[in-house]
Amino acid sequence: MSEFLISCGGTGGHLSPGIALAEGLAERGHTATLLISQKRVDARLIEKYPHLRFVPIPGAPFTFKPAGLVRFVVSQTKGFFVSLKLVRSVRPAGIVGFGGFTTAAIIVAGKLRGVPVALHEANRVPGRAIRSLSRFAGRVYLPPGVDLTGVRTGVVRNVGLPVRREIARLPREEACRRLGLDPSKKVLAIFGGSQGATVLNEWARREFPQLAADGVQLYCVTGLGKGAADVETLKSAGPSPVTAIFVPFSDQVAALLSAADLVVARAGAGSIAEFIRCETPSVVIPYPHAADDHQRANAHWFQEHGGAVVIDQTKIDSELTREVRALLADEKRLAGIRANLRRLGQASPLLAILDDLETFSLKGATTA
Repeated sequence: MSEFLISCGGTGGHLSPGIALAEGLAERGHTATLLISQKRVDARLIEKYPHLRFVPIPGAPFTFKPAGLVRFVVSQTKGFFVSLKLVRSVRPAGIVGFGGFTTAAIIVAGKLRGVPVALHEANRVPGRAIRSLSRFAGRVYLPPGVDLTGVRTGVVRNVGLPVRREIARLPREEACRRLGLDPSKKVLAIFGGSQGATVLNEWARREFPQLAADGVQLYCVTGLGKGAADVETLKSAGPSPVTAIFVPFSDQVAALLSAADLVVARAGAGSIAEFIRCETPSVVIPYPHAADDHQRANAHWFQEHGGAVVIDQTKIDSELTREVRALLADEKRLAGIRANLRRLGQASPLLAILDDLETFSLKGATTA
């Protein structure tokens, strides 16, 4: 049995695959400590996992703004000393970083202590943390078809994003009942990721009357701090009213994606991996201010493989409602997208990473 440290805090896109990896390691007899941020979203997401060990690590995102830069330097320095103490006490067989501002301190501390270090990048454009820290890593996991300049030969492994085992397609009627939805009506999910997306929330509230007239229910995950839970009911052309449910956070992602005939979402790599796992067709709107415009790259890869329709945020008002209504009315087109998602989901990134990570960590510091 080996102990691993997994740095995965800051967003659901980092924390969710970290949880998936920790659970996979546990199934193989290993133990893991997950290093998370002190953000509210991390605290909320880990509530479902009392069987896992989480340790908050000081850290703040990088910025060139003077006050933010000072905060970054101070918090990263604190994080480094906390990480160094943790590495000394745990003596892990390996450290895995999923990017973000919680990753740097533990990766550097691990490298200084001779611990094998691995990094995982989920997005089609590697982020600043992965690019900067790759020189310290003995293994870098990148999406299929993605490479990284400056990395030693033999270090990169092309593999997708591990998804939590609980994210699996459920029978649609069961999923609808769990969420308080009518399984006889179409369901549109609005999913802005762990942070939520204000522009999508506003679109959902604005367009609900028109969608309700089509008999389409809404289930909108607004994001923490972006409004209280709410339920709206409107008349439809059918004999029964239509419901729109707004919740700040959902820990029933599998049920949501299984109930949904279609999801409108951002193009984070974690969300895309979950859509593939649950075979849920989507219309994705890349966040235009994402670092290195990585969501646009994610979205276009997804569209090229037939898994989604991509709409630019500037065209939400002119195109989104029309595209959503057309898709929901075209079962043949939805079935084609689901078939493409099924094909994309045949590989098992988690098993590939676990197999490689066990071999990599056993080689010890000589590999890193």
